Order: sequence, then structure tokens, then C-alpha cells
Amino acid sequence: MNDLAMAQGSSVTIRPATLDDLEGIRVIYNHAVVHTTAIWNDVQVDLENRRQWFEARMARGFPVLVAVAGDQVVGYAAYGDWRPFDGFRHSVENSVYVAPGAQGRGIGEALLRALVDCAHERGVHRMIAAIASENAISIALHAKVGFRTAGVFSEAGTKFGRWLDLTFMELAVGRGRLE
Repeated sequence: MNDLAMAQGSSVTIRPATLDDLEGIRVIYNHAVVHTTAIWNDVQVDLENRRQWFEARMARGFPVLVAVAGDQVVGYAAYGDWRPFDGFRHSVENSVYVAPGAQGRGIGEALLRALVDCAHERGVHRMIAAIASENAISIALHAKVGFRTAGVFSEAGTKFGRWLDLTFMELAVGRGRLE
């Protein structure tokens, strides 16, 4: 899809994910489960879980993108159904994750912009992000790409033994087609 030059001299390529990328995606996902409030799950996943997740996205025609430096997956982005009801078929919810050692180098922004481009090409009307309100970096990233805050739910969930607020952000991707 595109290449992103990094300050350290290496380049990162953003491209559609393949089955071969799932181990790298799993490692990034599990790190977020264990160490952050970005994913509100408590249990790490295995490779079979990521394969099922990937195949479900592919079956629905949803993109999964990876950022790759050399042969290592350093980030990924995807979107899926916003809500599983017919009336929401023109809206999607996005996810963007970058490996800890690759953060702060523009990879998240490149992934999110590429994901928005995919959504635009596929006729998505709205992209929605649900972000732990304490995650100022993710909120700032989404705002930089053009998302606006649509609302905040107080104490919507828990992780690490405490209540978490949830910020919703939205981006008007395209006009969509009413069917």
C-alpha cells in the first residue's frame, strides 16, 4: 500500500495482512491485553483465535492491515461491524495497535490513514473508535486524522480492578449508499 520512512533509517511498509502475519498480530494484541487498557479483555489469545478473527473479517470484506519493518509486524489496524444489526451496516468500528518498541514513529497514524482510505473505497459512511478515556495518545491520534469526540460513557467497563470511562469518536468517511 505505502512505505513510511522512519527516523532510524529503516522503512515500514503498510499492506494487507496475510495468514503469515497472524503471529505478529497476536503478540501485539496480547501485549495490549496484559499491559494496557486499550483492549478490555483479561485473557490472552492463541494463534487459532487470531486466525478465526482474521477469517471472520475477510469473510465480511473488512480489511486487516499490517505495518511491517523488515520481516517483523510492528503494528496492525482493522475494522469490523459497529453493531450487528442491519441498520448499522454503513458504520464500522476501528482498531489500531502498534508494538511497544515501534510507538511514537508515525506508524499508528499511517495505519489509521490507510484504514480510513480502505473504508472510503468500500463505501463506509462512518468510522467509530471506542477508546479508553485515559488513552490520551489514541484520542490525539484519532483527532489528528479528523475524528471528533461524539461522547463519553462514565465507568463503562473495568480492567485492572478499576472502572474505566469510554470515549467514542467518529469520522465521516463517505456519503454511503442507503439501500
